[in-house]
Amino acid sequence: MANLKDIKSRISSVENTKKITRAMKMVAAAKVKKAESSVKAARPFAIELLSLFRKMLSTVNEISQSGEKVEDSLNNYFGLLTKRDINTVGLVLISSNKGLAGAYNANVVRAILKKIQSYKEEGKNVVLYIVGQKGISAFKHKNDGIEIAKTYLAIANDPTPSGAHMIAEDLAEDFINKKIDKIEIVTTRFNNMMSYSVQDWTVLPVKLEEETEKTGEPDPLMEFIPSTDSILKKLVPMYITNSIYQALLEANASELASRMTAMSAASNNAEEMIANLTVNYNKARQGAITQELIEIVSGANAQG
Repeated sequence: MANLKDIKSRISSVENTKKITRAMKMVAAAKVKKAESSVKAARPFAIELLSLFRKMLSTVNEISQSGEKVEDSLNNYFGLLTKRDINTVGLVLISSNKGLAGAYNANVVRAILKKIQSYKEEGKNVVLYIVGQKGISAFKHKNDGIEIAKTYLAIANDPTPSGAHMIAEDLAEDFINKKIDKIEIVTTRFNNMMSYSVQDWTVLPVKLEEETEKTGEPDPLMEFIPSTDSILKKLVPMYITNSIYQALLEANASELASRMTAMSAASNNAEEMIANLTVNYNKARQGAITQELIEIVSGANAQG
C-alpha cells in the first residue's frame, strides 16, 4: 500500500504542476499578442529611420562641430559620429527577468559569450550593459575581467521609449568620454509565435550603405533645411534611442513566445506523465487486490 500512496502523491504533484504551467501559458499567450502587435507596428519606422540616416550620412561630405556647447551626450552628434579606432566595444545584452522560457536566455548569453571571445581574439576590450536579471546572473560570478558598466531590470518587463532613452544616454555618455568606441546590441528578433533568432545590431559607428553598388550611380546630394547641424541634432538621438527601443520590443516578444511554447510543452509532458502514473497506479492497485484475494483464499483453504 505504501507504493500506492507514493504513486498517488506523485500524480497529485504533477497535476498541481500542470495547473501552474497551463496558467503561465495562458498569461504568456495573452501578452505575446500585444507584444507582437507592438513589434510589427514599430518595424517600418525603424527600417525607414535607419535607411534615411545612412543615406543622409553618405551624402554629408564632412561633419563639423557647431559652436554652441552641448551638455547632453546624446545630442553631441559630432562626438558620436566622429570616426576613431575601436579599442573597446560596448555590448548591450537584452535578456529577461524571469526564467521558464525554454532556452531563450541561454541562447542570448551563449551568443554574447561568442562575441566577447571573438573581440578578445582581436585584442579588443568589452564593456557590458545588461538588461534583465537573467543576463546579470549569468555574468555575476564570472571572473574573466569583463566589466559590467550598467544594469537595467524594470525595462526588461516593460519596454518603453523612456527606458530606451535612459540606456541611450548612458551609452552616449560613455561613447563621448571614450570609455567605449563601438555600440552593439545583442538581442532576439521575433519571427513568429514558434521561433526567434539571436541577432547583433551595430548602432555606432554607423555602417553606410553602398548605394553605388546597387544602382550603378551615386544618389543626388540631399538638401538640408534649415541646416545639416539642426537635422543631425534631432536625428542622431532619435536613431540611437529607437534602435534600442526596437531591440527591447523584439526581445520582449521573443521571450513571451518562447515562454508560451515552453509552458505548452511542459503541460503536454505533465499530461503524459499523469497518464503513465495512472496506469502504474491501477496496476499496483490491481496487484494489491489480487494479493489480498490470494491471502483470503489461502486462509480459507487452511481452515478447511
